[in-house]
Amino acid sequence: MKGLILAGGRGTRLRPLSNTVAKQLIPVANRPILFYSLDTMREAGITQVGVVVGDHRAAIQDAVGDGSGFGLRVTYIEQSAPRGLAHAVNEARDFLGDDDFLMQLGDTVLLDSVLPLVEQFRAGRPAAALLLAKVSDPHEFGIAELGPDGAILSLVEKPRHPASDLAIVGVYAFTATIHQAVRAIGPSRRGEYEITDAVRWLLSTGHAVESRVTTGYWSDAGRLDDLLECNRVLLGRIEGGIHGRVDEASTLIGPVLVEEDACVTRSRIVGPAVIGLGSRVTDSVVGPHSSIGPGCEVVDSEVEASMLFDGAAVRGVRTLRHSLVGRRSQVQAQEGAHRVVVGDHDAVWISG
Repeated sequence: MKGLILAGGRGTRLRPLSNTVAKQLIPVANRPILFYSLDTMREAGITQVGVVVGDHRAAIQDAVGDGSGFGLRVTYIEQSAPRGLAHAVNEARDFLGDDDFLMQLGDTVLLDSVLPLVEQFRAGRPAAALLLAKVSDPHEFGIAELGPDGAILSLVEKPRHPASDLAIVGVYAFTATIHQAVRAIGPSRRGEYEITDAVRWLLSTGHAVESRVTTGYWSDAGRLDDLLECNRVLLGRIEGGIHGRVDEASTLIGPVLVEEDACVTRSRIVGPAVIGLGSRVTDSVVGPHSSIGPGCEVVDSEVEASMLFDGAAVRGVRTLRHSLVGRRSQVQAQEGAHRVVVGDHDAVWISG
């Protein structure tokens, strides 16, 4: 069985962050989202993985390499245009051949193992098996209606009147029959070749489509608030440790990971929190649920439940909460009137 990870999308809902970095490389708990998908493949016993890439191929290839760091052999597949998930499957046809494969969206984070789905698929050999999860608002997702035996009866994308509260998570197991389905469908109203349309074709032509419901945490990290929540959950799983320097005037409470060459001086860090490689925290309070990325600087500030990406700086800020600070960006307090530089698709909240 092979693996296929889709990492060619542009992540428009995560602008401005995704304007300059692949959505799949945005770090959550100081680790790119894509890495969690690679972990999922390895944990399912899959070693050959194709990664479908688009505009950010070079950055993704630089981050993942040949996959050996994840215990995988990675092949890169360039998608000619972002024309939907089924289109990506078609572009990966040469890599996949006639093998069964497990497909995951490169921006989906799962805490539960997908091995039960894989084992169920291997035992019954349906044409497809989809991972589902209960959601509070079915109107926002692709929703599956199940029969009493767990077989999928229908799939509807963002239904007005949902038949269930079971959402498609973004993990699929397929036999080679899916290639026939992909060739049979046309573009949707938004001009893309939808994988849900291909699965509907399987259903309409009498092929078995099974499901498995996961009860663990999952996220598609589709919006900025989703990123913060995902960061909070994943930080809750870290093991603390001091690999950098923490002076005697500083206090660490709870699980705090201080990475190599990081320096904490006269500060208080409340876990769960991560202080990234080479970062400096001085005369500040950080945490809980904060991830300070590599090469960041936090001086005379209080940062809580926030994410700072590579090289970001926060100086003299009384309280920064539920915030994301992009790579090499600066947040700095000053006397008098507020001064901001706001680019396209940015958002700024100012108190007072």
